[in-house]
This record gives sequence, C-alpha cells and structure tokens, in this order.
Amino acid sequence: QVQLVESGGGLVQAGGSLRLSCAASGRTFSTSAMGWFRQASGKEREFVAADRWSGGLTHYADSVKGRFTISRDNARSTVYLKMNSLKPEDTAVYYCAAGFGSPPVYQYWGQGTEVTVSS
Repeated sequence: QVQLVESGGGLVQAGGSLRLSCAASGRTFSTSAMGWFRQASGKEREFVAADRWSGGLTHYADSVKGRFTISRDNARSTVYLKMNSLKPEDTAVYYCAAGFGSPPVYQYWGQGTEVTVSS
C-alpha cells in the first residue's frame, strides 16, 4: 500500500509559478514510478509528468514541456511538480500517482490539489 497526499495548489495569475508536493508513505518510495496527472472541469484526466526511476527517466506531456519540472526527494519520500509560466489552460485538479512495473501501472492516487490560473 502507498498513501499519497498532495499540497501546494492555489490561485495564481497567468505567467506565475507554483510548486506542488506529494508526500508518500507505505511501500518503498524510491523504487516506484511517480506521476502527476490533471483533470480539468468537464474533461478526462490527462498525463502531465512522470519520474520513472528516481530522476533518471522523466517524461512530460507536450503541453507542459519546458514549463513544468518533476523532481523527487527520496529521503523525504516526496515528489514535486514545479510549474512555471502558468497558463489559464493549466487550471485543473492535479493528482499524484505511484506505480510499479515497466511501463508503470499507476495503482495509487492522491486526493488531488486544485490549481486555478487566472488570466
């Protein structure tokens, strides 16, 4: 079992920055793939970023490349999503997920943290 708790969401103006955090507990964090997903109102959940091997293999959605950075601190069992140059279209509930395997199957999800970007 893995428990995930996100934090760091909020309201920000377009062009601003936020850093989301996801604290994990339970099963070995350092060996899990960690991902960030988001779901905007009325839309399906979509992939944002993933760290598949403790920083050695990261992936980003095209829509966030160059603006978002995923990182992790294994000592704190925490994964981060630094979001720069935010746009109104980044408005969504952001979810942290943990998974295992290759490719990873995300089995564990946090409750989400809301990000609103005003224009």
